[in-house]
Amino acid sequence: MSASAPSLGQKLRMLWNHPAGPKTIHFWAPTFKWGITFANIADMQRPADLISYPQQIAITATGLIWSRFSTQIVPVNYNLLAVNAFMAVTGLYQLQRKIRWDMEQKEASQAAVQKEA
Repeated sequence: MSASAPSLGQKLRMLWNHPAGPKTIHFWAPTFKWGITFANIADMQRPADLISYPQQIAITATGLIWSRFSTQIVPVNYNLLAVNAFMAVTGLYQLQRKIRWDMEQKEASQAAVQKEA
């Protein structure tokens, strides 16, 4: 006799009773942390000159550190892993935008100085 797949009700009960399920802080903390990630994604529409190096370094470092941590705990908290992986990626993208903008401004100012000379 083959084992049948769990029903939707059984799957929801398994999620509810999971050690990192909705009855625990291990579910809600990373769930609310998605707000930081969504805010960083929304900031991608802002001009690059308004990007803060300290803020984006903190977001990137937090994402990298906690992504690693989330793979070492038992049971693995995939919500924590996902939110921190996205934080790291969005932070790195924002840092790359800021660095590129700063380099373009430096090149433009050097070109202006050479033009005057």
